[in-house]
Amino acid sequence: MKPEGGASIQPLAARDAGIALQRLATIMAQLRDPDTGCPWDVAQDFATIAPYTIEEAYEVADAIDRGDMVDLCGELGDLQLQIVFHARMAEEAGHFALADVVDGIAGKMVRRHPHVFADGVRPDDAGERRSWEAIKAEERARRDQTGALAGVALGLPALLRAEKLQQRAARTGFDWPDATGPREKVSEEIGEVETAPDATAQLEEVGDLLFAVVNWARHLDIDAEAALRAANAKFERRFAAMEAEAGDAFATLSLEEKERLWDRVKRSTIYI
Repeated sequence: MKPEGGASIQPLAARDAGIALQRLATIMAQLRDPDTGCPWDVAQDFATIAPYTIEEAYEVADAIDRGDMVDLCGELGDLQLQIVFHARMAEEAGHFALADVVDGIAGKMVRRHPHVFADGVRPDDAGERRSWEAIKAEERARRDQTGALAGVALGLPALLRAEKLQQRAARTGFDWPDATGPREKVSEEIGEVETAPDATAQLEEVGDLLFAVVNWARHLDIDAEAALRAANAKFERRFAAMEAEAGDAFATLSLEEKERLWDRVKRSTIYI
């Protein structure tokens, strides 16, 4: 395959991948057949399938975090099924087909990498990011999404969406020059949580605090979503270690006893 005006693309085992993808698409068509298909699959729509799509994306990320390539292969298959499922429903409704999805993303990758496919000069990392964002801005403009924050998906995890919104705002110059400002903002927001007059105000202030923490993390070049995911995993390991040490008696321990057990587990390098 050769994109217009660019270099040839030589996908690995493209024929085999195409055959496998077509087989999956055929299976999904059979599952969705209103007369002979699976009643559960036939009953689904975009809204009911969307939560599974999100869940499968997280399971892909989890397999990557664990370095489990066998599991990753399976989870990528589960995620691919979600794409085929949505595309099949869209085709049934006359919107688009799976081929449109694949062709669309292939075209987008060629368009967003002119230095690769249009024989352009390869820029440095900063130049490549600027080019990428400029091309994306043009695409948003064609979709009448002209605001700086337009196109940041509502369905993203809240921490990740906060970071993307902040990055978009930063490109307009609306940003602190270093991490000092965001750090001070975190302290300010903690104070506002503590002085909130009621539960509604407290909810709003906690949201502001979390947004400020994400901004501070961004200025420290830390991925807030990844950092929280790692903290969750660490808590799970240490809590499981507490349960294992205490055995059946864990539920009957006092809070002070559990805190001492937590401190002991925390100090052990086995569970870190």
